[in-house]
Amino acid sequence: MTPARPLLSLLAGLALAYTLAPEPAAARTNYDGNWSVLIVTNSGPCDRAYRYGLSIRNGRVSYEGSAAVNVEGRVAPNGAVRVRVWAGSQSASGAGRLSNNYGSGMWQGAGSASSCAGSWTAERR
Repeated sequence: MTPARPLLSLLAGLALAYTLAPEPAAARTNYDGNWSVLIVTNSGPCDRAYRYGLSIRNGRVSYEGSAAVNVEGRVAPNGAVRVRVWAGSQSASGAGRLSNNYGSGMWQGAGSASSCAGSWTAERR
């Protein structure tokens, strides 16, 4: 695995549960809480699957791990999820939908030398 692949893989994984919304969420949402996200790679040289713990607070998604990445994302009131995650020249984005306890969607990521894409599922913990 090249040095760029692990970061690209992490970026792709984080992208699965984050969302962009036109306005910031101002209050608690139905999707707030802790979520476990499973990311599956369907194309590209990234690892086949990843699992990450994420949290949603006031409609904003956060990752409390130790990776140095930038994240923009939010859950819309209807559960629509869209996110952007980046570090240096590598970035990933994901979109999908959450329900009360489950979610799913698609993701794609690109780095300086390769790109990957796949699907994701999420479960409330």
